[in-house]
Amino acid sequence: MANALADFLAPEGYRQPGMLSLARELTFWSESGRAMLRAAADKRELLGTPYVSRAPERSIEPVLLVPGFLAGDYTLRLMAHTLRRHGYRTYRSQISTNVSCLMTNAAMLERRLEAIATKRESRVRIVGHSLGGMLARGLAVRRPDLVSGIITMGSPMMSPGTSHPLLLSAATVLVRLSQLGIPGLMNESCVSGDCALTAWQESRQPIPDGVDFTCIWSNGDGLVDPSSCVDPLSKAIEVHASHVGMAIDPRVADHVVTELAAQRQHAVRRTARTA
Repeated sequence: MANALADFLAPEGYRQPGMLSLARELTFWSESGRAMLRAAADKRELLGTPYVSRAPERSIEPVLLVPGFLAGDYTLRLMAHTLRRHGYRTYRSQISTNVSCLMTNAAMLERRLEAIATKRESRVRIVGHSLGGMLARGLAVRRPDLVSGIITMGSPMMSPGTSHPLLLSAATVLVRLSQLGIPGLMNESCVSGDCALTAWQESRQPIPDGVDFTCIWSNGDGLVDPSSCVDPLSKAIEVHASHVGMAIDPRVADHVVTELAAQRQHAVRRTARTA
């Protein structure tokens, strides 16, 4: 099936994963096992903790979790559980399946950020997986008054057009279904028109002052070029995980916890310098 994505989404210098790269995604099963073992250990720890001591002290800053392409909030439940155990207030994106128009989802997430920021009287940190991280970067550029920091996981923001042919084919199928009149799906503008161009241009703009930016990437990623997940303006952290597994592997979740704490400390130091 022909790739419907615009050429500007695949700049030179990046390599498209081949069919054999899918073998890297087989580590998803070991990552799933690791997640189940962590969940069981957390449950045992919870049962062994007195009830009055179970609730951790909550962080002031809330965290919004945004799923990847073709995925929904359910894919980040384990991540949310880990963050809550460490005292973070987590919020779902309210995306059931990330297949809608990019600008439609961006506008919906912007309203979600406004609601969370108003409720908590605080800017929000965003953790996004794959396409969710790309949406997070655009939101950081557009609304630094709402976003205090972002952490992307396996987000090919430097070259989304060189993602695995299976992902590009799925996007093309969604466009064709949209052309047949099925609502709620990304359309041609999202992959080759004004919508795609706007999202691409936002992803190339500098991150505003006062917004922290961390990219988590893996050489074991079988669905995107690992180098396309590292923005030169970010703090880059390498992990050992598959593309899909980044959403569930507890080792990746531990890195996210560490980075959220580091971003918060950085923000405190930044505030102290300007006081």
